[in-house]
Amino acid sequence: MPEWLKNAVFYEIYPQSFYDSDGDGIGDLNGIIQKLPYVKSLGCNAIWLNPCFDSPFKDAGYDVRDYKKVAARYGTNQDLINCFQEAHKIGIRIILDLVPGHTSDQHDWFIQSQKAKPNVYSDRYIWTDSVWNAPNEFRFITGASERNGAYLINFFSSQPALNYGFNRVNAPWQMPYTHPVIKHTRDAIVDIMRFWLEKGCDGFRVDMAVPW
Repeated sequence: MPEWLKNAVFYEIYPQSFYDSDGDGIGDLNGIIQKLPYVKSLGCNAIWLNPCFDSPFKDAGYDVRDYKKVAARYGTNQDLINCFQEAHKIGIRIILDLVPGHTSDQHDWFIQSQKAKPNVYSDRYIWTDSVWNAPNEFRFITGASERNGAYLINFFSSQPALNYGFNRVNAPWQMPYTHPVIKHTRDAIVDIMRFWLEKGCDGFRVDMAVPW
C-alpha cells in the first residue's frame, strides 16, 4: 500500500453530474479541474473518479467500449491528463474506476470474440460450446452472435463477462484460471492500468471481483 493511501480522504465524482463547464448539460473533466480547490477545501486529498471512458452508456459508463479513450461527453485524454496534473499541484491524488469484469458488447474485443471464425479474441470472454447450452446457474445470452455459443454476462445483456477462468472446472467450455489463454486477459488489463498510470493516474478502484 502506498503511504499516501493510509491518510487519504476520498471525494467520489461521477463526471456526468458533477460540474458542467461548457453548458451542454453534462459534467466534464474541465469542470472537475475548475472545482479542484473546492474539493481541497472540504479536507479531501484524493478523488475517486467514476468511469470516464468511451462507452455507449447503457450502464452509466460501466459498460466500457474503449479503456484507453475518454468519453467524448467528458472531454479528451489530454483533459484527463490535465486533471491529474492540476490535482497533483494542490496535493490531490486521483484514482480511476477500473472495470475489469466485463466490457460493453461494442468493445472491439467482443466484436472479434463473437465471430464464428476462431481468432485471438475468441476466448477473451466466457462462451459455452453451443448456442443451446446456457446453464441455469449462470446468466447467458444466446442467439445474439455469429458463433455457436452462448456468452456469459455480469449485469445487462450488453455487458459480456471477460474470461479469467474458473477455480472449479465442471464443463468442457470452462477453462481453468491457470490456462495460458487466460493470461492474455490479465495482461490486457495490466496494459490498460499501465497506460493510465504513465499518464498520471494514482491508482484504481476495482469495480467488481470475478466470482467464478
